[in-house]
This record gives sequence, C-alpha cells and structure tokens, in this order.
Amino acid sequence: MSDEPRISVMVVDDHPIWRDGVARDLTEHGFDVRATAPDADAALRIARTVQPDVVLMDLNLGSTSGVDATREITAALPSTKVLVLSASGEHKDVLEAVKAGASGYLVKSASAVELVDAVHRTAAGDPVFTAGLAGLVLGEYRRMADASSEDAAGAEPPRLTERETDVLRLVAKGLTARQIAERLVLSHRTVENHVQSTLRKLQLHNRVELARYAIEHGLDED
Repeated sequence: MSDEPRISVMVVDDHPIWRDGVARDLTEHGFDVRATAPDADAALRIARTVQPDVVLMDLNLGSTSGVDATREITAALPSTKVLVLSASGEHKDVLEAVKAGASGYLVKSASAVELVDAVHRTAAGDPVFTAGLAGLVLGEYRRMADASSEDAAGAEPPRLTERETDVLRLVAKGLTARQIAERLVLSHRTVENHVQSTLRKLQLHNRVELARYAIEHGLDED
C-alpha cells in the first residue's frame, strides 16, 4: 500500500445527485473527498476550513457564479487548485474560468476515467482541458500577448536558469510535465522542481499562469 498521502478534493455543484455521485466515484478511486458544497458562498467557507488539494467547480451555482467562486478560492488558498467541471463547453466560459484562476476545464460529458486522471494531473500541477480547449486558451494568451506587446518593455523580468527557460518554453507549448521530461531527457521530479522554482521566481501560482507568462514573453516561439 502506498505511503503517499491521498489527494484531497472538494466537490462544488448545485445539483445534489450529481454532486454526491462525483464525490462517491472519487472516493471509490482513492481520493480523500473532504467536503461538498452546493453554492459559491458555502464553497469558499468550507474550502478555507478543509483546504483541499483540488476543488471540482461547477459554473452555474445560482446568484454567485463558479467563476467568482474560483477567483475567491484561488486568491484565498494559493495552494488549492480549481478544476472546473461544467456542462458548458462555450469558449467564453472556458476563458473566464481560466482568467479567474482555474487550473483546468473539463466538460461533464467526460468519462469517469478521464475525470480521475484529470484530478490526479491537476493535483500534480498540470493544466488539464477537455480536448480542443487547451489550444483555445493558449491561442487567447497569444492574442493577448500580441495586443499588449507595446507594453512589454519595462522592469527587467526575474532571471531564470537556462534549464528553467527550456522547461518554460515547453510549458508554453502545452506539454505536460511527463512530456517535458521525455523531451529534455530529465526525470519527472527534476522537471517538477524546475517548474516550482520558476513559479516562485515569477510569483505565479500554476502552470496556466506560467504558460501565459511564457507566451507574453515570446517563449512559445521556436
């Protein structure tokens, strides 16, 4: 039996049958489901108490949206990652969620296997998106970078090592930590160490923000 601590999760959804079903499935797959919440207010209050590794967040939560709840949770709990699990695959919803701090976005039509894998990868720090949505997010970041290129001059950015820069370039291209490890012939742990070091230097919270930084600084170009 593994000595590694179980990944802790909180499920936020206003539909009790769906919410309880997801919680039950995750528990059966070995996750520590610490709490569930029916709305945004309860989500923030409970998250502060249980401090889960990952919050599974629906977007339609009544008066306060899941986007607002995501923004509040990621601001209050920087070590907690939010994975949106929504019925909507609309581009606008995806971009708003990511800009609010979500580490990934999965549509509810995803299979149980995909969901379990997504939670594992989100906890590990990888950005996770339903097929086709990752390209949308990276494309939007490139558009934003082009629009703000005139403002790029200014304070000198923090100095990264050559290897940290290599890793950052591949993060900007949408590669996972394991893919980066294979590409650079490094161990998965070494890549994770480089990513965490770069996050600290740039004062960022997750790989989604890291990818945005890299694109804004032209590191996604060959």
